[in-house]
Amino acid sequence: MDFLIFFISLGILIWGSDILIDQSEKIALRFGISEYVIGATLVAVGTSLPEMAASITASMNHRPEIAVANVIGSNIFNITLVLGMVFIVAKEVNPHRDFFAKDSSWALFPVLIFILMVQDGSFSRFDGFLLILLMCAYVLFLLRAGKDILVDDEEKSEAATSFDWRKISILTLLGFVCVITGADYTIESASTIAKSFGVSDWIIGIIMVSLGTSMPELMVSITAARKGKADMAIGAIIGSNMANTTMVLGSAALVNHIEIDPGKYMFDITTMLAATLMLVFISANKLYTKPAGISLLIVLALFVQNTLQLL
Repeated sequence: MDFLIFFISLGILIWGSDILIDQSEKIALRFGISEYVIGATLVAVGTSLPEMAASITASMNHRPEIAVANVIGSNIFNITLVLGMVFIVAKEVNPHRDFFAKDSSWALFPVLIFILMVQDGSFSRFDGFLLILLMCAYVLFLLRAGKDILVDDEEKSEAATSFDWRKISILTLLGFVCVITGADYTIESASTIAKSFGVSDWIIGIIMVSLGTSMPELMVSITAARKGKADMAIGAIIGSNMANTTMVLGSAALVNHIEIDPGKYMFDITTMLAATLMLVFISANKLYTKPAGISLLIVLALFVQNTLQLL
């Protein structure tokens, strides 16, 4: 039964992501907002809600390993699996935005701050507040930067003429509900399957839960890439990782003081840092190619192989 629920919820997730991309594009054109800003804010935060729900619940239930592992695993999967698949699936990835000059620091800073904070073996409520404050700074940066990006006047005029606020609001909400609900049931069924094999909380968090919560980003980004919306796809990945490390972990820390042994999970933390550095390197050299996608998937394979050896 759990396997059936898993596949049904996955189908709902895919359908919801398609709706979300279509409506996000209409909103972007109507208000003259770049697709990247929409992807890095509305879509990214929306698809990070499953991670937030999972980590907050884990924190409330005094299961800090799942809360932290979910964030680390989701960041790794977002870059290696999601970005890797975007490069492989898309016919051509030619973003208009210079991600290295404008966004690479926002991809790297939260990870470095995470590493500094975890050195004392805990995340306090003050740490959580600082992380959420960093997310606020990121959103303000995007909104201000978005004003400098011009949208084609003809497309904007056409979007304004056909824009139906009520219809788009309902469909956007429906898309979010499908993505979040689909991810939630995917996580629950995956966790139940994992527990039946007697694996640890950390393994459940770093693989099963984080993979499940990364599915919205995967589906949304692949859908966007197939439709030629590279800026939105990459924006959703960078924004989602930013939201995971700041908003998700910060909220979990505000709910409950989190204690974790960084030395015990050094490989996973190092892999997250390495994946983020690869993202910075790819954006710096504009390596938006299939070979780059394959390289990211190789890192993912090594990460999963090492993790499965702990079973």
